[in-house]
Amino acid sequence: MHKASLASTLLLQALFLPRLVFAATPPDEVLEFVGKISTNILNPLIMILFALAFVYFVYGVAAYIWNPDNEEARTKGKMSMLWGVVGMFIMVSVFGIMKFIISSIGADDALMNYV
Repeated sequence: MHKASLASTLLLQALFLPRLVFAATPPDEVLEFVGKISTNILNPLIMILFALAFVYFVYGVAAYIWNPDNEEARTKGKMSMLWGVVGMFIMVSVFGIMKFIISSIGADDALMNYV
């Protein structure tokens, strides 16, 4: 009798444990803190780095166009364009990763406005 009671108790706990886990939400202080970090630090930093990568890309385009006879300057311009595009891709990826992390912790409504 004792084994059947123990088995049924363990079975019920195993069945209802996921409901308890999925019911957890982050505290408001954590959401507010992450939102402030995202709004005040990460978003401006990503935008500044994106702007720098874009300026570097434009510099590469200018170096490529304005030096049609100098093969070394054209190669340097190509590399600047390539690394500018890579930098912009990284910044867009970081922005997407931030959105993914915020949505995976279950803070869609509270933090999506900050990103």
